[in-house]
Amino acid sequence: MKDLSASQEQFLSLFLRSEREIFRYVAALVPFVSDAEDIVQETALVLWEKFDSYNPGLPFTPWACRFALNKTRQWLERRHRWKILLDNGLAEELAQRREDLRPELDLRLSHLAGCLGKLPEDQRSLVEGYYYRRDGIEKLAAEFSRTVAATYKTLQRVRGALQSCIEEAIKPEGITPCR
Repeated sequence: MKDLSASQEQFLSLFLRSEREIFRYVAALVPFVSDAEDIVQETALVLWEKFDSYNPGLPFTPWACRFALNKTRQWLERRHRWKILLDNGLAEELAQRREDLRPELDLRLSHLAGCLGKLPEDQRSLVEGYYYRRDGIEKLAAEFSRTVAATYKTLQRVRGALQSCIEEAIKPEGITPCR
């Protein structure tokens, strides 16, 4: 821990001593251990962000449990909303729509590969960096010696060119483009 600042060391010490109690607190509120683990991780991030507001004269665990309770409430709300949607048949409808669209999506993907091959090297590299490697826009802007705004604009133009290319390739096959 020699590379950590005093604040980081203090936080880690307090959090690690309280982690089991925070976990037990959350686990009593949610049905699955894996969900409790996820909530505790999210709580740890928030605790670190808010650690400057912690009063060292007060016990850490109750302070941390308040944040854990808020994270648990958020998790339960998201789960409840999804449960209502899923109970109303959303999952089945989405699965059916995806299956109905599969032939068109597969065709579009096959044409996308051909259209990517037609792009100039720098545009193809930009698309591959952004969408396949998931490089951040700032990194790509620096790599291509452009501003962030110019990089976004280039991506927008390339997406438009790819969409036009795919639609042109699909026309002879009689498939109506998605709009």
